Amino acid sequence: MIKFVLDSASDYFSSGLAERNQKKYEDLNVQVVPLILSTQERTFIDDKKLDVSEMISIMENHKGRSYTACPSMDGWLSAYEGGDEIFVITITSGLSGTYNSAMVAREEYLAEHPEAKIEVFDSLSTGPEMYMIFEKLAEGVEKGLSFEENTKVVREMMPKMQTLFSLKSLHNLAENGRVNKLVASAVGALGLSIIGKASTEGTIEPIGKCRGEKKAVATICAQLEKDGYRGGRVRICHVENPGFGKMMADAILEKYPEADVLYYPARGLCSFYAERGGIILGCE
Repeated sequence: MIKFVLDSASDYFSSGLAERNQKKYEDLNVQVVPLILSTQERTFIDDKKLDVSEMISIMENHKGRSYTACPSMDGWLSAYEGGDEIFVITITSGLSGTYNSAMVAREEYLAEHPEAKIEVFDSLSTGPEMYMIFEKLAEGVEKGLSFEENTKVVREMMPKMQTLFSLKSLHNLAENGRVNKLVASAVGALGLSIIGKASTEGTIEPIGKCRGEKKAVATICAQLEKDGYRGGRVRICHVENPGFGKMMADAILEKYPEADVLYYPARGLCSFYAERGGIILGCE
């Protein structure tokens, strides 16, 4: 059996992708392993049952610390169960222990099932880029590529991908040690949005600040062109801000009308870190 195992940072259960996933991937065995989002009073499991809007509101009103936890090894092992050829996609190892957890589970599973094949892809990103890796792997299976051929195609594609984002708050990133707290407080106090991208190591690399969504869209479009984007696939997740997602998608399609562009609501993990109003964009 071929299995696809993604952690929940992939946004696979986004309401904006549900109908598409059902139509395109209904015959595939896709498992999503949830991350955990917590405050001192509440714990949220980032699965398909999560009410993301409620979670965001509770997190915003919470005065204490909030944090995330990667899936346990048992969670990964349960998802691998029954698989003969397993493709695994995780959030960046540069910001999470999820990849390491998936790899430990891989060794455990292979010890019990030495005939199985497991490839773990460290996305060095999150959300949209993870979903695009899944799409590419699914296309390879549909074309009849072998496990090794499919892995090779995707490994060659990944360095050509890029993640960009526009965030209106860095509070949760700063509280969890992902960005400098002084930078985060300056962004919030001045009403600015931070524009950034995923570095080659899978960490957060700020590239500018701006005020207003139109300026953010223009800045991201300019960065896309600078990075060599010429009309490939684009996936955009937004946090309670469909207008911003649409504006970003429309700007790309205006210049590259043949581009394959989707925008959709983020699920729990991406919403926790991008926070209300933010967008994350992945492209190839």
